[in-house]
Amino acid sequence: MKNSRDAVLERAFESARKYEMKCTGCAQTSIAGIFDALGIENDDVFRSASGLADGLGLTGDGSCGALVGGSMVISYLFGREKKDFPDMMKPMRSYIMAKRLHDRFVEQYGSCRCYDIQNRLMGRTFNLYDPAELEKAIEAKMPAHCSKVVGTAARLATELILGEMERQKDEKQ
Repeated sequence: MKNSRDAVLERAFESARKYEMKCTGCAQTSIAGIFDALGIENDDVFRSASGLADGLGLTGDGSCGALVGGSMVISYLFGREKKDFPDMMKPMRSYIMAKRLHDRFVEQYGSCRCYDIQNRLMGRTFNLYDPAELEKAIEAKMPAHCSKVVGTAARLATELILGEMERQKDEKQ
């Protein structure tokens, strides 16, 4: 039987993976999986990830949306608030956590750039605005590949979040 931490991590992976297969939008599906696993609801954070799929606006030419979505949840939970805007050190915890997420993600996929990940997993990139290219992406099983990437990003982010929550709890004791 899995311990509760393992169950939460598995829920983040599976929930995000299933959302990606059904709904697409890697940044939002990553956020949704993490939120499901942690029992969080925030439609503003979720909605703000709408344009971040496929390396920003379906361009492929940016960081993987799943990675960005995970970083958004980290920032939501541990980032700087507007009242603390002048304090340049306040966001340091979220910077460190986002870097750790980035580094673990890159270790897994060789890059954080969407096109690089597409090339690695499917042997080429796709212009998702072109209907013929979209069809080729589906034939190349892009939804299945991307859903695993999304699940992995959600699991990695959730693991970092749980670790930080435990660290903060221990500090208070």
